Amino acid sequence: MLIDSCNQFKPIRPTNFSKDSGTAFYSLAKEVHDVSINPPKEQLAIASFWDCNPFAVSTEGHMMIGFKKITPGGHWVNIVSIAAEKRKLDFNKYVEAQTIVSLTLMDAFISCWDEKYRSNRIRPETYINRYIDPKWQPLLQTPPFPEYTSGHAVISVAAATVLEYLLGNNFSFSDNSEELFGMKPRNFTSFMQAAKEAAISRLYGGIHFRDSIDKGETEGHSLGNFVIARLIKSGVKPL
Repeated sequence: MLIDSCNQFKPIRPTNFSKDSGTAFYSLAKEVHDVSINPPKEQLAIASFWDCNPFAVSTEGHMMIGFKKITPGGHWVNIVSIAAEKRKLDFNKYVEAQTIVSLTLMDAFISCWDEKYRSNRIRPETYINRYIDPKWQPLLQTPPFPEYTSGHAVISVAAATVLEYLLGNNFSFSDNSEELFGMKPRNFTSFMQAAKEAAISRLYGGIHFRDSIDKGETEGHSLGNFVIARLIKSGVKPL
């Protein structure tokens, strides 16, 4: 929609795979494993709040039950609505904000998934069960697609970068996007604070390695700044 190509913001290669202890990749997996042992309540709250699994599946005996919840992109679309209401944007500016952020999210997903199916990296659950702890399970349900880079990191930081241009980088808000699903609202002092929390939530949830999160944030920043440059060139000013 706005970027020039799907691989325009191609991240550096992920940490090389290894099943041997003492290697960088083994350390990444061990970190995911270890943070899940006796996690503090705040860590659990962050992981659950940013779960954003649009179709979680739970097994009860012989039955499989699907639970529909908000999507990662939908969560940020709702954050735009929350911010627009607080800023008291008129209808035209509200539509403008939603359009710009939605276009950014779409391109961020395209950029991220382009890398996912290029690197095609193993998920923590599979690696940990094979080489560290066969009985370990992540807090969150492992998604059925490759690991690198973290979608939450890429799309959240990209959206937050653009929102900071549109509405300011010290915009405090209360995010009640997950209230419908039993989650208490969380308070943030900026869009980027929310994005950083969304990104690290995937480590707490046991479904992403740290380098996937870090490189995903870099990818999101680069894409978001590119969108801002295009907005400025087109004469789109902060709202």
